[in-house]
Amino acid sequence: MLRGPAAKPALVAQRACAVANDVSAGADCDAIRATASMALAGAYRMPPRWNLAPHLAAKLLKSPGARVTTTLDAELQAYAVATLADHLAELAGRGVQDGAIVVLDNATGDVLAWVGSSGETSDAAQVDGVVAPRQAGSTLKPFLYALALDRKLVTAASLVDDSPLAIATERGVYAPQNYDRGFHGAVSVRTALASSLNVPAVRTLDLVGLDRFHDTLRELGFDTLTQPDDYYGASLALGGADVTLLALTNAYRALANGGVRSRTRTVAAGTGAPMRLPIGPDPAESRRVLGSAASFVVADILADRGARATTFGLENALATRVWSAAKTGTSKDMRDNWCVGFTSRYTVGVWVGNFSGAPMHDVSGVTGAAPIWRDLVHRLHRDAPSHAPSPPAGVERGTVAFDPPVERERPEWFVRGTATATIRATTRHFEEEGDDAVASFPRIRYPAPDTIVALDPDIPPASQRMAFVASAMPQGLRWTLNGTEIAGRGARVLWAPVPGRHVLALEDANGVAVSTAAFEVRGAYRGN
Repeated sequence: MLRGPAAKPALVAQRACAVANDVSAGADCDAIRATASMALAGAYRMPPRWNLAPHLAAKLLKSPGARVTTTLDAELQAYAVATLADHLAELAGRGVQDGAIVVLDNATGDVLAWVGSSGETSDAAQVDGVVAPRQAGSTLKPFLYALALDRKLVTAASLVDDSPLAIATERGVYAPQNYDRGFHGAVSVRTALASSLNVPAVRTLDLVGLDRFHDTLRELGFDTLTQPDDYYGASLALGGADVTLLALTNAYRALANGGVRSRTRTVAAGTGAPMRLPIGPDPAESRRVLGSAASFVVADILADRGARATTFGLENALATRVWSAAKTGTSKDMRDNWCVGFTSRYTVGVWVGNFSGAPMHDVSGVTGAAPIWRDLVHRLHRDAPSHAPSPPAGVERGTVAFDPPVERERPEWFVRGTATATIRATTRHFEEEGDDAVASFPRIRYPAPDTIVALDPDIPPASQRMAFVASAMPQGLRWTLNGTEIAGRGARVLWAPVPGRHVLALEDANGVAVSTAAFEVRGAYRGN
């Protein structure tokens, strides 16, 4: 097996037979094949009742003759297995082979369905996709915005800037882009989250703080975040970390429960000591991680069909017949595809991809995992409705307008004490691209914060210039360097670089900086 840990039983038996013949001629290869088949495939070809959930059975049944009553719903489990198989068959032409499903009861944490893989159609059927760490994609964004709402740093109506952004890192410049490769200018937090825009999420992380967001994710049960926060950097806002489907689904269950997190359970109560699968270091049964008001607002955003239309359109797999709140995610190079969300009673998580790590072809969360998620939600609520949650005491309703009208006037939910009737963009600029006008705020596009620029000793100093570039330069703004106004005007100016550390700023007429960027110039200075 060392030559191929995922090899099929027949191949392992063939190798074992060859080894046995090398040791002693006349090996009983029929017995070897039977042993290999039982050892490697037997656990996944159990009697019918067990075969519905072989991965969970392997975790719970530790001795011969053991009997365990689980929390699984046999009918739902069978439906989930069949639904996953049907949809993966449709996606096979796009390089998708594997998938996993978890269904949780919101109130109890009981695991109602646990589908670890696609079974015999997978090249690695023994891998349990429910607990296998995979890159989270955009599925962590709701927790980031919930934290920002909780701390009253933003409201659902706050405007954030979706324009090109460059962040200097040890590995180079990190430039997040949206799924559609475009930018939308000034957008509300509601639109940014529901439509899964990336740059606004990175800017929100800057408000919240990387360390605080990292700690909150750990509190929510993401114990796979084993590295310190600066290891992940700004990419943590976009899911640049590995999570398990079980932990991710249970974290969404915390949102469904008003920000209170508790563990999941796989062994039914009354059959001995209840077995709870740990998904975090906290041994407590439950604890509040996010405020009920912020959790309610985020749930309302994730259920907003119109707000997600910017990216996904009005008709997509997230538009269920009953009330539901959901988020999709796709990791880098389309290696992981997620859809996680909840109704008034259940939380459902779906992952599709390849255990091998091979990328999929033109498969996003809304086309890969979401249709499976939708079918499960409809099955769960075929006989019972799902109702939107009642607003908790910490929220208030108000009408908000935008000046200029970058979005339509609308009713909005606010965390108590943050309501405002009008959102004003104090500085605004339109960059024309054909017939389309895109609103953006003045920001320093280059240099990115903490950029290091090296002077070239082979080029005459008089020929070396550094460009300062702004996204917009409305009247009244000026460039300053280290607190002193520089002569250049306009959205792009040239500067003769001087070795040392510098702070570049865009300041308004009152000397207030609307955007700053610290950078360093290295190299010998020989004058101009």
